[in-house]
Amino acid sequence: MARGKNQSAKQDDTILGLFEFPNAFIRPTVVACRLFNTAVDTVFYDVPALSAEFFERDVAMRERGEKLPSRIIDFSALSNPEGSLLLIDEQTAPYVHQFHDVEAYLSSPHPETREVAIATITGVGSSALGSAALAWNISKALKQPVLAIVPGYGVADMVLQGLGGWFGFGLHDFLGAKSVTQNAIANVAPNMAAIGRKLSGSVPDAKTLHGAPVYRHGSGSSDVLHALMKDRPSPFKILVGHSKGALQIGNALRSLDADRTHGIRVVTLGCPIAEDVPGAVYHQYLGLFDALGQLNMWGHWPEQWTPTCHSTNPGLPPAMAAGTLALKSL
Repeated sequence: MARGKNQSAKQDDTILGLFEFPNAFIRPTVVACRLFNTAVDTVFYDVPALSAEFFERDVAMRERGEKLPSRIIDFSALSNPEGSLLLIDEQTAPYVHQFHDVEAYLSSPHPETREVAIATITGVGSSALGSAALAWNISKALKQPVLAIVPGYGVADMVLQGLGGWFGFGLHDFLGAKSVTQNAIANVAPNMAAIGRKLSGSVPDAKTLHGAPVYRHGSGSSDVLHALMKDRPSPFKILVGHSKGALQIGNALRSLDADRTHGIRVVTLGCPIAEDVPGAVYHQYLGLFDALGQLNMWGHWPEQWTPTCHSTNPGLPPAMAAGTLALKSL
């Protein structure tokens, strides 16, 4: 019997292999899309200010003869399709600590990984650079550390972005399109489906299909946030989501126990979501000139309309002041 099962599994692997494209062809395409989204991040997030502040602080460290920390603004970080966790503290050098494994983060001996009370998620396909820029703004305004969840970027994201993910993420979320697409690719080409999914695949009890990570809560970022909310000694107190990141926060919170969400403050920027999590307090902001956010309201109204557009980059007014709006939630 066992021999028959092994033969069947080998036959399945052989069949699946027929649908696989070599990673040497697929990964560069995904990397190119990630680089494109990194460029777009400079529109939606205050990347110029982040880069300038890193440069100034690194100059001061160099003058003191201190070893410079590795940064998230080199080419390998900007083009990497894998997600990560960025623990950002604007007030304490080296300012950014990067993690690539959820279980490793949860078991870290460093107390700051357990004490951070604020988490952020950015929008469609955002890179480490855009995620860090939003978290930096929040950390600077609230004078507290912030954990930025960097969305991984894989073939499913590339497909949905090509089908209009930028302009219809409310519809995609409603239809569960990301989960369906990821499942479909994992069914026929699991090696391809694993690209960009290392972070979500590292959550405790990750769900897989033919060895490729698939989603429990609609997206990789939602799965990561759900695991962190559930398994940390104490859950986050403030969650900030911009654009599609707000939808990912909503998906992550829905199936948590009430004691893990009671009193949590959910701040959404540019994408109101359903206020359906018991015990959560919502602070939702949408710009009067934010056509993208208004397209994806889906009947969910913000607590406050702001005279802004979809961007949080003050160099492109009228932009949302992410840090100021997060501060109002306290």
